[in-house]
Amino acid sequence: MSIARSLVSVIVALGLSGATAGSQPQTSRGNWPGWRGPLRDGISTETGLLTSWPQGGPPKIWTTTGLGQGYASVSVVGGRIFTTGDRPDGQYAFAVDEASGKLLWSAKLGRSNTEEGERGGARSTPSVEGDLLWLTDSDGTVYCLETATGKERWRRSMTREFGGAMMTIWGYSESPLLDGDRVIVTPGGPKAAMVALDKLTGKDIWRAATPSLGENGRDGAGYSSIVISNGGGVKQYVQLMGRGLVSVRAADGVFLWNYNRVANNIANISTPIVKDNFVFASTSYDTGSVLLELSPAGTGRVQAKPRYFLGPGTLANHHGGFVLIDGYLYGGHGHNNGFPVAVDLNTGKNAWGQVRGAGSGSAAVAAAEGLLYFRYESGVMALIEASPARYMLRSTFQIPNVAAPSWSHPVITGGRLYLREQDRLHAYNIKR
Repeated sequence: MSIARSLVSVIVALGLSGATAGSQPQTSRGNWPGWRGPLRDGISTETGLLTSWPQGGPPKIWTTTGLGQGYASVSVVGGRIFTTGDRPDGQYAFAVDEASGKLLWSAKLGRSNTEEGERGGARSTPSVEGDLLWLTDSDGTVYCLETATGKERWRRSMTREFGGAMMTIWGYSESPLLDGDRVIVTPGGPKAAMVALDKLTGKDIWRAATPSLGENGRDGAGYSSIVISNGGGVKQYVQLMGRGLVSVRAADGVFLWNYNRVANNIANISTPIVKDNFVFASTSYDTGSVLLELSPAGTGRVQAKPRYFLGPGTLANHHGGFVLIDGYLYGGHGHNNGFPVAVDLNTGKNAWGQVRGAGSGSAAVAAAEGLLYFRYESGVMALIEASPARYMLRSTFQIPNVAAPSWSHPVITGGRLYLREQDRLHAYNIKR
């Protein structure tokens, strides 16, 4: 009895308000500085992880609450975890102690994104570097905050200052891209499709104007985030927008190319995959997937030509994205579905055929040590071999407290699996 009381005293002394202690917490030094990890590809470099999970899932370290509503993922840097969420009085950024799960600070941003009858909530995952972080709120304001306190350094409005707009109603969702001295975001305006800002001051570096981008889709920003490509020998920023794929030159924002056929008019969501001279993108809503090959088109210019286009019955990712491992794309196929696929990037051929999978609804995917972490909308977590030879399910468990679509992307860092579930964040020990 005295031992139990001592443990309670230790927990109280540590200040675990809003968090529950689990089995054998570990010291963790995660490095996941933003959306989909260090390279925005959903792949963790962690080693020594569990190759299967015990029944009921891996040991839970802690669960913290108070993070508000929404579908943002988390960033993990310098002993802190960062995310965004909606509380009744507005949208907030949050910092959580990595070791204990204690909420360190909350910083109010703008209004809550709670359109009546729609699935609202914050969606931007903060991008973290050094003592600062950058994020967007649902109304399109870009913020730079201090990681230690949440104190605001600067803000810019993508709608009021850059003429930006979203393609449809669910609010800005992207995670800003950090690249050298700049932060790049997507207002979605005709004279500022993308903009580069000085990351320390927020001042303009360039604004990327675009020509007419085609008939498919809608004008404005999509729900994706920018990635870097060096295809065709030119460094460029590639984004999936309301009118499809768009690329601008990194040096000065000059428009390079676009591909309109992959756009739908409801929501273009998944982050593109870049590899050497290739760009892959996929959307749902009766659209499909494309692999573009980039090549030089004169000094500082690039052209993009499709190697293949796959219709919605063959390959369409609603949201949740893909990871690319050893030349194969792994992710979920189907509208409101996450049927697991292993697709040869070069040919578009699905190595597995039709697989139903362990959960239901769309699936967000990440990977580590040759294993896929599939998080289904139903709250099922699945561990799957990343092999084109066969579909092999290793383990599953049910995420607790699922009360809405379980959409937030999983994070694998510091020997842990982090699963944001609306107001809660669960931390699991996945070290062997």
